[in-house]
Amino acid sequence: MLFIGMALIVAVALAFLISADVGSLIGLQQDQFGQLVVMVAVLVLVAGGSFGRRIRFNEMLSGAILWVGIFALAIFGYSFRTELEQYGSRFLSELNPGSAYVSEAGDTVRFRRSMGGSFIVAGEVNGGDVRFIFDTGATSVVLTVDDAKRAGVNIEQLRYNVPVQTANGEARAAFTRLETIKVGNIERRNIDAFVAERGRLETSLLGMTFLETLTSYTVTKDALELRD
Repeated sequence: MLFIGMALIVAVALAFLISADVGSLIGLQQDQFGQLVVMVAVLVLVAGGSFGRRIRFNEMLSGAILWVGIFALAIFGYSFRTELEQYGSRFLSELNPGSAYVSEAGDTVRFRRSMGGSFIVAGEVNGGDVRFIFDTGATSVVLTVDDAKRAGVNIEQLRYNVPVQTANGEARAAFTRLETIKVGNIERRNIDAFVAERGRLETSLLGMTFLETLTSYTVTKDALELRD
């Protein structure tokens, strides 16, 4: 009975807060705040029903503090849901660099900047998984030999007769045409590309022969957005 009485008191007090439009002060609409109040009241009632013995005042006080803390945490999480989502997104991208976050409309793919400062882009080439570095300075998509093999390119038939400039200096590359490149929900077909000589390129480059097919691409401080 004591917990039921507490639940009624809490419900009355929170109903007063609702009528005073307190929810708007913490970023909740009136109906959302009301739903949260009902949830808390129900939790208190359920907790009260689970006790069939008399409890001491200090136990009652501890329980009340616990429920107040849960209530405050729920309000905090909802009020700062956008910021928490951003931090969660960054945390996941650091655990798995190159992870794509596709917009609800499906026309924009977003990536977070890696700890090394570059944008790693996880994609598929001819159905094979490839991790690129976003590079507007590369006039073409450039694959490493291993990524080219993963994409099903016949390495034995390539002719490395095109001079290219890489981070490791001048090298030679072989021209090829890729059937498909897919990044998130964005897919392009028949993309010109090069395969760098073995050992001359550490990570494949997502260059302009793919980027120029997009509607737009935007780079901010910590994010890269590719728009279909």
